[in-house]
Amino acid sequence: MKMSRLLPLAASLCAAGAWADAAPDYGRYGIDLNGIDPAVRVQDNLSLHANGRWIQNTVIPAERSSAGVAETLVDRNLERLRQLIEQAGQRTDGGAEAGQISALYRSFMDEDAIARRGLEPLRESLRAVAGLGSAAEAVRYMGRLQDQPVDTPFRFYVSQDSKNSAAYLAGVGQSGLAMDQDYYLGKSADFAAARQAYQAYLERLFTLAELDQPQSRARDVLAFETRLAKIQWTNVENRDIQKTYNKLSRAELARRQPGYDWPALLSDAGLGAAEHLNLDQPSYLLKLAPLLRATPAATLRNYLLARTLDAYAPSLTPAFVDAHFDFYGKTLEGRKQNRPRWKRGVGMVENGLGEALGKLYVARYFTPEAKRQADELVRNLLQAYDQSIDTLDWMSAATKRQAHIKLSKYTLKIGYPDKWRDYSGLQLSPDDLAGNVRRIAVFNYRYMSGKLGQPVDRKEWSMTPQTVNAYYNPANNEIVFPAAILQAPYFDPGFDPAVNYGSIGATIGHEISHGFDDQGSQFDGDGNMRNWWTASDKARFKAATRKLVKQYDRYQPVPGHHVNGELTLGENIADNAGLEVAYKAYRLALAGKDAPVLDGMSGDQRFFIAFAQSWRSKSRDEATLKQLVSDPHTPDLWRPIGTASNMEPFYQAFGVKPGDKMYLSPKQRFHLWW
Repeated sequence: MKMSRLLPLAASLCAAGAWADAAPDYGRYGIDLNGIDPAVRVQDNLSLHANGRWIQNTVIPAERSSAGVAETLVDRNLERLRQLIEQAGQRTDGGAEAGQISALYRSFMDEDAIARRGLEPLRESLRAVAGLGSAAEAVRYMGRLQDQPVDTPFRFYVSQDSKNSAAYLAGVGQSGLAMDQDYYLGKSADFAAARQAYQAYLERLFTLAELDQPQSRARDVLAFETRLAKIQWTNVENRDIQKTYNKLSRAELARRQPGYDWPALLSDAGLGAAEHLNLDQPSYLLKLAPLLRATPAATLRNYLLARTLDAYAPSLTPAFVDAHFDFYGKTLEGRKQNRPRWKRGVGMVENGLGEALGKLYVARYFTPEAKRQADELVRNLLQAYDQSIDTLDWMSAATKRQAHIKLSKYTLKIGYPDKWRDYSGLQLSPDDLAGNVRRIAVFNYRYMSGKLGQPVDRKEWSMTPQTVNAYYNPANNEIVFPAAILQAPYFDPGFDPAVNYGSIGATIGHEISHGFDDQGSQFDGDGNMRNWWTASDKARFKAATRKLVKQYDRYQPVPGHHVNGELTLGENIADNAGLEVAYKAYRLALAGKDAPVLDGMSGDQRFFIAFAQSWRSKSRDEATLKQLVSDPHTPDLWRPIGTASNMEPFYQAFGVKPGDKMYLSPKQRFHLWW
């Protein structure tokens, strides 16, 4: 989804979508008038008023779980990237990276070579799993799998130390489930059906791998993963960055986390030089050790076989690809058919050689002028934020001073990196897809683990320039806007200012505000997790955000399933604060002048309609349910409703009154930067 942030490791991508019968027309100033539904009162539902006709006329493509603005841009980029990839293969002067891009894409598109190889690329791995004779051997093997695409109950990583952003720190967190925790433990019929489908999928994998007793193996794996799910932390618990920071020395590890041979495990994971380790979920690791010891070796073998087959299934024969899609695509996302192979191939190159492909993308599609104008817009939003701090009646002078300091230290990254990643050590073959998948995983893991003990590279990006997304990274106190999101309909120099501020301006404000949401506010201007708030200010902040939790808890995007206000709190804070500051920046840009009336709409009305149209979306229920249990973002159509109903200018622009469905009493409204 658009507007994610890294706290500390997560990044998200948009799913792609397309349609032919409801193509929007953003006209001369950036509003799709044809998509508006006048039959829906804006005072009752801003999203359905701004997008109702588009929703009615849009059919989600069979290959997609959703359709919307971001999906349109992703689809446009896929076409562009396909051309760049195919041209790279035709060049004789493209250098090593062009050859790598071509080799990886060709390996994905060469279905004959994939069919000839069959399961051969996995034979060595499958034999290694079959030879595991005890839980201790299985755990050591899990350690050696850390540089592979195969998941295990724990995953090691290296990232910036949350309390010392100038240094890298090794860490370990819970993992190893094919579905989100709620799917294993939830009581509803939706979750029960997903569990049945998952067991059937596992049975198909074992059958395709010609392993005996596929049914009993599948039951065994589901039962084991359910036991893992019961001891893992919830998504809400994992948002508590204080509780997930548990930095231990090697001596403390042995004393406080018995049951693991930590020196051997760290060595197996390529982290033998680590002097400290952060435990994301220490209670989970304490319970995991005895669980693994008590689990029969045969069960652990079945589990690791399942995880291996699942990891490589999209890179194997059509039968494996279909099995993987039927579960993940159809059951969990509601898609009717898989994406065309070329689109999946482009995705493979994106994942494996993202910045190499990004160089080609930026050279072709992102101009210096676009970067300059985007930079100017971001700085206008930062100015509005800075001015807002001084007007806050809930924040003391001491905390305001610290807030100004933090804001002044924001780093802006616009369009593309100043320094590109070096892929010269990655060897790829044009006729070995599964091997390429393995080699990419090894290359990326060693790139990450190799940071340990090195100076922090603050110029590094966590998204490619061709990604339709943006993020805030608290460890670097930076906001990052890739080139691909800086295009129409999110942003266009020719659009009306009200539209640009309501769309990309709210996005920029959203990312800026992540530095001051319930998580980002715990980091200072240097990227260190440190309390810079007075106790009374923090208490007022928490009281205000509790109001927001209750507001979003009421929304029910899928019958019987509500938004989780705790899980989505950070994103909801950013949505609300971002829109408030974008509106302030828009008013500043007008410099006291009145905005023109266009097609009967005032500037303020266009601002809110543009914001709602930037979240235009239509999603299958299966995909929305998956988002509700696992994603920290509120589903798209509810985001304009939740934010605009808290803003007085929205009430004034459209005459919203008590009795209207968008109406909240003044005491119910959430304000942070107003």
